[in-house]
Amino acid sequence: MTTPMHPWSRYVALGDSFTEGVGDPEPNSPGGNRGWSDRVAEVLSQGTPDFAYANLAVRGKLIRQISDEQVGTALALHPDLITFSGGGNDVLRPGSDPDLIAARCEEQIRRLSRDNATIVLFTGADVGFSPMFRGIRGKIAIYNENLRAVAARYDCVVADLWSLTEIQDARMWSADRLHLNALGHHTVARMVLSDLNVPNTLEPHKPEPMPGRTFREARTEDMQWAREYLLPWVLRRIRHQSSGDHMLPKRPDAQPFSQPRH
Repeated sequence: MTTPMHPWSRYVALGDSFTEGVGDPEPNSPGGNRGWSDRVAEVLSQGTPDFAYANLAVRGKLIRQISDEQVGTALALHPDLITFSGGGNDVLRPGSDPDLIAARCEEQIRRLSRDNATIVLFTGADVGFSPMFRGIRGKIAIYNENLRAVAARYDCVVADLWSLTEIQDARMWSADRLHLNALGHHTVARMVLSDLNVPNTLEPHKPEPMPGRTFREARTEDMQWAREYLLPWVLRRIRHQSSGDHMLPKRPDAQPFSQPRH
């Protein structure tokens, strides 16, 4: 009789674009994106015939929306493994309070801990490498310290993006500079599986060297990025809109994991 690689049979992922897999496009996957969570579920499903997976994450969601739209659904699915990543969109908002955001996060962890599932809680990434987000690095650090205290109180596994130095590299991020690319999601999946002590064959991948650019080329690229990504993001904030408005979760039910067909 084969010894199972892990004790879990029902995995539910909650969160925003990070958990939805934005930045890691896969046309044959539900929702058109793959992401770290799908990669983790694929590994967990190997050798576990009754394994089921749901991904309730939707891009742009705040902690309040994750609470209203995802937590109750997750509990109804009776998972024994939960990943929760939220608060990033809250922290990005000007004037937001990282202590208050963490308190709202704790309310959801308390709810999710009802059935004694294993809960994986993510810290925010260290964005010191990014000129766009460097100014909120201190706020993310405060939020992270609060989250570590929450994890200790509820015996959560901490997936520490802050200390994952591999993703502190622009080559791990997609063209919008806000979401990880396929390589970044692969790197996070490896970290999560390691945190769960799950044996796997995912190998570390190195990004390709950055092409040399002149100052003029870099400036042109920055202006193009601002038009294509930054301006629409700012306009949504002004209009109180979200990129996830009217979107549904890509895997709303806990079902056997199936790989994309090419």
